[in-house]
Amino acid sequence: MRPGPASRLLLVPLLLAALAACEPAGLVPAVPVQPPRDVAPPEPPVSDASAATLAARAYYARVEANYLSQDLLRTDGGGADAPFTARDLAENFIHVAFYDEFAERGGRLVPQAVENRLHRWADPVRVNVEFGASVPAAQRATDRAAIAGHVARLSRLTGLPMRMTAWRANHTVLVLNADERQAAAPRIASLAPGIGSAAIDSVTRMAPETYCTVFSFTTGMSAVYTRALTVIRGELPERLRMACIHEELAQSLGLVNDWPRARPSIFNDNEEFALLTTQDEMMLKMLYDPRLRPGMTLAEARPIIETMAAELMGGES
Repeated sequence: MRPGPASRLLLVPLLLAALAACEPAGLVPAVPVQPPRDVAPPEPPVSDASAATLAARAYYARVEANYLSQDLLRTDGGGADAPFTARDLAENFIHVAFYDEFAERGGRLVPQAVENRLHRWADPVRVNVEFGASVPAAQRATDRAAIAGHVARLSRLTGLPMRMTAWRANHTVLVLNADERQAAAPRIASLAPGIGSAAIDSVTRMAPETYCTVFSFTTGMSAVYTRALTVIRGELPERLRMACIHEELAQSLGLVNDWPRARPSIFNDNEEFALLTTQDEMMLKMLYDPRLRPGMTLAEARPIIETMAAELMGGES
């Protein structure tokens, strides 16, 4: 969707997430949450954490435990149980890169798959991380290291210069607990001038089933991203936070949609995989292959996509 003349909006759920010209992306539990009886209690209270944050930590600990009890949130990248062919790779890339998952309707972001042009970055990406005051120091260190490692990996896969820096950052990652998200509207507006109220509300009034969200912005009708904003729930336990980091930062580069047939992949809503898979790495390479250009239509790109997929799969058709 196009929330304004200076932006394009994409929204994609990850464990609960969103994207925006903006583009939002997110994560949503694919199965009802039935907390196991033996779930460990939440970590001890932190002095600056509110009752809402402490309750959310306990809730999302149960959510994560439920996923893990069903062998979801895998970290193996895919294996013999999740084979895919060159045809699968090409079709999955098409649905993930050429369709938006969300549109704005009546002031709200709603699921709606619509074909769009290819979008990606052209200039270097400078990533900065900001934490809410109540996020514990140990978690900050863990998350900062994970984000830095993932940024380096994404840069290697795409060839796009990416680094961690607070200097002229054009992608800010906010890790915020409950009260901090509710009060985040001014900071979001300062990081993304012109962002629509629906996108801001999707953060400040983040639904419980949403874990994280990302917004990628273009200028006018351009298909080139110039800015991005990721918001991650600070209350999430570590595996869910790592899943958010992997999916939202990858989606911010242009893999904006979730497609239920993509497997093995983090770009669907079944939460089988928490971290980038082998197929996801291939899709990132395809996205930034110089044979594709920002603004290409699917009709223009399809023959090139099929060729790239066959090459990456060793000539398999």
